[in-house]
Amino acid sequence: MNLRRPRLFPATGLIAVLAVLAVGSRLWGNTLVEGALTEALLYLVLVVGLSIFVGNSGVVSFGHIGFAAIGAYASAWQTCCTGFRGVFMPGLPTFLLELDMPVVTAALLAGLLAALVAAVVGIAIMRLGGIAISIALLSLLFIVKSVYENWDSVTAGQSSLVGLPLYVDLWVALAWAAGAIVVAQIYQRSAFGLKLRAVRDDEAAARACGVTPWIQRLIAFVLSAFVAGVGGALYGHYLGTLAVSIFWLDMTFVTIAMLVLGGMRSLTGAVVGTLAVTATREILRSLERGVDLGTLHWQAPQGSQEIVLALILLGILVFRPEGLVGDRELGVRKAV
Repeated sequence: MNLRRPRLFPATGLIAVLAVLAVGSRLWGNTLVEGALTEALLYLVLVVGLSIFVGNSGVVSFGHIGFAAIGAYASAWQTCCTGFRGVFMPGLPTFLLELDMPVVTAALLAGLLAALVAAVVGIAIMRLGGIAISIALLSLLFIVKSVYENWDSVTAGQSSLVGLPLYVDLWVALAWAAGAIVVAQIYQRSAFGLKLRAVRDDEAAARACGVTPWIQRLIAFVLSAFVAGVGGALYGHYLGTLAVSIFWLDMTFVTIAMLVLGGMRSLTGAVVGTLAVTATREILRSLERGVDLGTLHWQAPQGSQEIVLALILLGILVFRPEGLVGDRELGVRKAV
């Protein structure tokens, strides 16, 4: 039997599920739940961006949060603290010091900058193979952090950058998450996506058919960096403040955990993993704050989030290495 997917799935189905969750959280009226879902949708943009490269190439990337940092600061250069930008970031070019760009435009331009950086470094990195690419991308993350933490005149260094417009709410996050899902599906269905998955499954056979592996990896890498850059910009406009330390190993671990938990080879897995990890983190956060059990007050030790997530991820890797969803997609039908 052959597998046949409706043309509009899984993107429309996943977006519909997210929309139902958003409407439900708003009707429920619980601000904590609505805030958690908003953050989950922002993380979903990052995870979908990661999935575009990792899911189709089979190469795990530890460096995509570096592109989120690039995007976040690029958006801040265009929108942050008008009138005081020269105080916080005196090294910016004159046209950036005077620029006051709408957040949507700034986020897209920030994604383009992240994509440009990916194109430049990817020409060398994508020629490597397997684990070497992962190590090189981890090194790239360290480089981005080091540069941004020490480029005081342009990024405010290790200080927090405040005054970003608070643009992101639940519906804005839903719209951008939906856009990321659509972009990922278009790429997945394209000839480029097919060629890269052929390289992933059998590189020798793909080469024999005329596919150049590093070029296909580079195309996916640049597109995924664009989505990650946009996600980083949105995250900054959700918090209203930026610090380089935000885009570091914690966020790297969480996004990879979301993708691995759901299933690296499917968009549905990215959504399921993001929602599952977010729900787990929120439960653990509430336990760390403490709960009342009758007359007793019990509080989980600080750091329980990281420990429990690591244990869950380890269990998934051992007992279900393909993730909760595997390579299945929402809306797949079997044709007899």
